[in-house]
Amino acid sequence: MSTTRQLEIGLSSGRSGTGPATWGQQAIWDTVRGLGPADAPRYNVSLAAPVDPGVPLAPVLDALGRLLELHDSLHTRLTQDDDGRLRQTVDGAGRLTVQVRQCAGDEEAAAAGRQQLAELAGQAFDVAREWPLRVGLVESGGLVRHLAFVLSHTAADAWGLRRLATDLTAIVLGDTPQALGERFPALQPLDEAAFQAGDRGRRRDAAARQHWRRKLALGPERLFPAPAAPAPGAAAKPFPNAVLNSPALARALPMVAAGHRVSPSSVLLAAASAMTARLSGTPDALLQVVVNNRFLPGLAHAVSTVAAEGLFRLPDAGREFTDVLRRTHAASLATYRSAYYDKRLLDQDIAVLAERDGVVADRSCFFNDTRDLMPAEPDAGAEPGAPAGPLDRERSRTTLSWPVEFAPRANVSYALDAVQAPGALELSMTADSAVLPRPDMERFLYGMEELVIEAALAPGMG
Repeated sequence: MSTTRQLEIGLSSGRSGTGPATWGQQAIWDTVRGLGPADAPRYNVSLAAPVDPGVPLAPVLDALGRLLELHDSLHTRLTQDDDGRLRQTVDGAGRLTVQVRQCAGDEEAAAAGRQQLAELAGQAFDVAREWPLRVGLVESGGLVRHLAFVLSHTAADAWGLRRLATDLTAIVLGDTPQALGERFPALQPLDEAAFQAGDRGRRRDAAARQHWRRKLALGPERLFPAPAAPAPGAAAKPFPNAVLNSPALARALPMVAAGHRVSPSSVLLAAASAMTARLSGTPDALLQVVVNNRFLPGLAHAVSTVAAEGLFRLPDAGREFTDVLRRTHAASLATYRSAYYDKRLLDQDIAVLAERDGVVADRSCFFNDTRDLMPAEPDAGAEPGAPAGPLDRERSRTTLSWPVEFAPRANVSYALDAVQAPGALELSMTADSAVLPRPDMERFLYGMEELVIEAALAPGMG
C-alpha cells in the first residue's frame, strides 16, 4: 500500500519578464482551447522512467529546483490580450508542488509510478494561473525509484521533454545549470519570440507560408473519397488505432537509408507516400509532416514548443519505390525548411485561398517520425550475441494489434507515427474508418513494411 505527500521546491532568483507568445505557444494554445476540459489533457506531454539505481530524495528535489532555473518555459504563464493574442509571463520566483508517493518494493514502485503518471497527465493545465509542469516521484526504501514529468504542450514538445530529462540527469550527477547553459546554449521562449517579431523571423515566416501556398495550389482537392455524412443524431464513430510491430523493418530501414544515401525518415516518408497513393488512387501524396525544427539556430537544445507541421507533396507517388525514395529525400528538405511559421497567419492564408478558389488541397494525412525520442532498446526475446536471422524470414515476427480507439478528430484521414520499440520499429496508425476501413489500414502498414524490406533485399544492397 502506498501513501502520498506533497512537497514544494522554490524558485527565488530565476529570469523574469513578459512579452508576446512564441508561434509554438500560440499554436498549441489555440488547438487546446477548442477541445474543452475533458479532451485538453490528451495534448499534455509526459515522460516517466524508473530511477535505477535509486537516488535519495533530497538531491532529486535540489536538482528539480535547479532545472527551474535553467529553463524559463517551466515557470512561464500565458494570458490572452484583448486582441486574442497570447502574452507570456516568466515568473522569477514561485513554488512548484512535487507529488511524492511512498511504497515498498520495486514491483509496487513500478505500478505506483504508472498510476501516478496517469493521474498527473489526466488533468488539464490552467496555463494562465499555474506553471506548466507537474512532477511525480515514487520513493521506496529511502530512495527515489520512479520519476514522472507532465508538461502542458504550450511549454514543451516531445523533443524538449527529452532535453529536460537529460538535463535533470546531468544535474543529479553534479552538473550545474550554468555549465549546462554554456555547453548547450538555447533560446529561451522570450528570446525566441523576440526573434520571431524581428526582420529575420518575419522573413522566415513569410517564406514558409509561401511554400505552403505553392504546395496547396498544386495538391489534390481530396486524397481519399469523402466519407458519407453520419445519420442525423448518430454519434461519430471512434477512430481505431493499429500498431504494426516489425523487427524486420527495424533492420531493413538503416540498410535502405545507407544504400540510397538518404535519411531513415525519408525512407519511411517515401513508403507512407507510396501507400497513400496506392490506397487513395490519387497519384500525388500530400502529407503534413511533423518537423522538430531543432536544426534551426538556438533551438537544438530548447525546452519549448518549436515542432510544427510542414507540408510535403510528392507527385506520382505510386511509381517504382526507388524513384519515389529518391524524390522524397529531395522534396522533404524543402518541407523541413518551411515548418517554422506563424500558424495564425497561415490559417488566414488558407482562408483566403478557400474564398478565392472555393476549395483547398487535402491536408488530412499526417506523418510523424518519433524514433529519435527514445534510445533503442534490445529485443528482450533475442539471445545476447545470437546472429540475426535472414531478413526475409524476420517478417514472420511481425505483429499487428489494435490497442485502443480514439475520439474522432476533425479533418483527419489518418495520423501515422513511427515509434522506436525494443528490438523493433512500430508503425502506429490512427484513422477515420469511414475513409480507411480496418482492412485498408492493415494493407497500408504491411505495405510500408514490404516496400522497405524489398528495397533492402534488392541486388546490390547487401
